[in-house]
Amino acid sequence: MLFNSFEYITFFLVVYALYWAVAHYARLALRLLLAASLLFYGCWNPYYLLLIVGSSLLDFWAGGRISATEDPARRRRYLLTSVVYNLGVLGVFKYLNFFMESFDDLVTRLDLIDALIVNGLYLPGGRLTALLPVGISFFTFQSMSYTIDIYRRELTPARSFSHYLLFVSFFPQLVAGPIVRAKDLLDQLLARPRVTAEMSGRGLYLIALGLFKKVAIADPLAINLVDRVFATPDGYSGLEALLGVYGYALQIYCDFSGYSDVAIGSALLLGFSFPDNFRTPYQSSDLQEFWRRWHISLSSWLRDYLYIALGGNRRGAARTYVNLMLTMLLGGLWHGAGWNFLIWGALHGGALAALRFGQERGAGHAAYQRLRQHPAWRALGALATFHYVCFAWVFFRAPTLDEATRILGQIAGGGLSLLNLHASVAWTLLAGFALHFCRRAWFDRALALFTRLPSVAQAAALFAFALLLKRLAVSEVVPFIYFQF
Repeated sequence: MLFNSFEYITFFLVVYALYWAVAHYARLALRLLLAASLLFYGCWNPYYLLLIVGSSLLDFWAGGRISATEDPARRRRYLLTSVVYNLGVLGVFKYLNFFMESFDDLVTRLDLIDALIVNGLYLPGGRLTALLPVGISFFTFQSMSYTIDIYRRELTPARSFSHYLLFVSFFPQLVAGPIVRAKDLLDQLLARPRVTAEMSGRGLYLIALGLFKKVAIADPLAINLVDRVFATPDGYSGLEALLGVYGYALQIYCDFSGYSDVAIGSALLLGFSFPDNFRTPYQSSDLQEFWRRWHISLSSWLRDYLYIALGGNRRGAARTYVNLMLTMLLGGLWHGAGWNFLIWGALHGGALAALRFGQERGAGHAAYQRLRQHPAWRALGALATFHYVCFAWVFFRAPTLDEATRILGQIAGGGLSLLNLHASVAWTLLAGFALHFCRRAWFDRALALFTRLPSVAQAAALFAFALLLKRLAVSEVVPFIYFQF
């Protein structure tokens, strides 16, 4: 049920009306949200509801057992049970085919196929045929954080299984985040539902903004530029191929942040607050700042539950660099099983380690610190960071390494012609980057103005906005990029 579909709009309006009709009965309201969330996911594939319910049952049980005992060995055993189960399920669905394909390639290169088949040790072409469950990476990490936080004594267990299951399956953020921590949502689920005029106005504003990013910018760029350039880079000049990479940088930002905006806005209309997931990341002056602004819920999850668990920066400089590299490599694998994702993670991990090395060497020099704060230095840093991120996006987007190198080769030597760039695509690129790089204060003023409007004026503004989106929308519905993760 895509956020940019009439099915979701109808679904949400029905849930919204029923939820606030029974809001005075807190238990009934939560059960209604739970039923709606399971229906939302089950509309895609009802069989995969067993995954959410199964992992939730195990983690609810493990969290309770961890909290109930003081024996360190038992606490670790229960935690390990939760982590191994969740990572095992994730590994089977996301990575089994990758390892089987890699094994196919290996035995082919070593000319071992006939010998292995004769001895019954190998069945060529074996593949897992099950579809990848939508959002499995998101709800798996969300569920794992619950047991880890209880193990760290930072959280008390949920009061009931239905309460916990709603935390895991809450439909606004179920399939593409943001990854909400238990300590941020469980208490909200227990409180009596309430929504202020400011929350309502902000929620509607975020939904409208998110749909604009998706429908008016991300989808047209995907269909009219990005998909074409990455499919046949040889048919475009070097400059057009470069604009295709810029287009993908803008597409993935508008697509994913647009989804997060709609998710956060939907939750606000139901009385729940989620943390921000994006803060204009391409304005970052270095890669560290980029990861504090991009997919914040994932980057903070990797920091708190992986980087720190590996030792963080507490075991010397060399180990810190290794931990940064491992964290980003695993962050790449989180997105999918493929060498392209590993290379993408390695590019970010290596650059973060190099950046930290440079900062440590310059930390004792006052001139270096002054230079880092100079506006011109920050502007140059933002330009360099954006282009490095775009370079890494090539490997993230291209399905194979050969296609990634074709894109880069075309950019390097493909000429400066713009004959294939339609004017509408150029305007979409300009509008997207203008939206991203305009001052945050302008958004805040627009939000404040919208929330102060009477309800009738808000409804009229949203109706006019819907007509605009219909005019700007492309004919083909483009799924959200992060549904595949």
